[in-house]
Amino acid sequence: MPKIRFDIMKYSKLWFAISLTITVLGLFCMFTRGFNFGIDFTGGTIIDMRFERQVTLTEIRDVLKGYNLDNATIQLSGEASNVESSQDVMIRTIDLEENQRKEIMASLNDKVGAYTVLREEKVGATIGGELITDALMATVISWILIILYVSYRFEWRFGVSAILTLIHDILVVLIVFSFTQKQVDSSFVAAVLTIVGYSINDTIVIFDRIRENQRLHFRKGGDLNELANRSIYQTLTRSLYTVFTVLFTTFALYFFGGDTTKDFSFALLVGFASGSYSSIFIASPLWVLMRKRFPVKHV
Repeated sequence: MPKIRFDIMKYSKLWFAISLTITVLGLFCMFTRGFNFGIDFTGGTIIDMRFERQVTLTEIRDVLKGYNLDNATIQLSGEASNVESSQDVMIRTIDLEENQRKEIMASLNDKVGAYTVLREEKVGATIGGELITDALMATVISWILIILYVSYRFEWRFGVSAILTLIHDILVVLIVFSFTQKQVDSSFVAAVLTIVGYSINDTIVIFDRIRENQRLHFRKGGDLNELANRSIYQTLTRSLYTVFTVLFTTFALYFFGGDTTKDFSFALLVGFASGSYSSIFIASPLWVLMRKRFPVKHV
């Protein structure tokens, strides 16, 4: 058994208070500030153009920034395209008025170069209300299935604790995106699903160690807090190695990746950090709390 230098369970009320405070303030922020939804949710305008010379993403984005279109999606395409430049460019941005569109096109011609418009059209939201509802329903169903499976492999208290921890992590990501007003688009949805998979994995590792230890632990007269503490410390090295490795990779993606991956990697950074915190400081204390409220006769 590893030596316990810091009693995590002793301060469980503090961890709960920190998470509750963040959640309450975050919910207030979400209701007052809302979210900065991207064109995947709101629809927008697509413009395909071919310049007479090779152009870069930076040149196009610098022009769009003058019209507060920093969040526009810009893609280089065409047979001659490479990572840095291309003649064929696709711009996808919010729905533009005719006068604004003409002004932007004139600026591109003056500051970047002459071009030919290959396609110009307005598109609807690719993630509509019905798809959002289906995604939420699928998420709830997955949570129910997780509870059922974990209840079968462990006990129902583990399943409920795991789901509450997942909800905590998702809320933290939503709160941060509402507060920072970073764009919420289809890549954000992918990031949230990735975070869910990471968080539940880290939590189950600790729960599995608790299950392995509890029979022997209770035979020796140990209590729940000591059991949880020792199980957390037995898996702590693995958890920290995993989260640091993931965070290093995600930091590299955030700082050295393109503009189109920044919001995605930022969501991963927030979610992975929150998932690591909740797996250690929230999930096990929740299980101990429910185990005390709903004790079992046999272990």
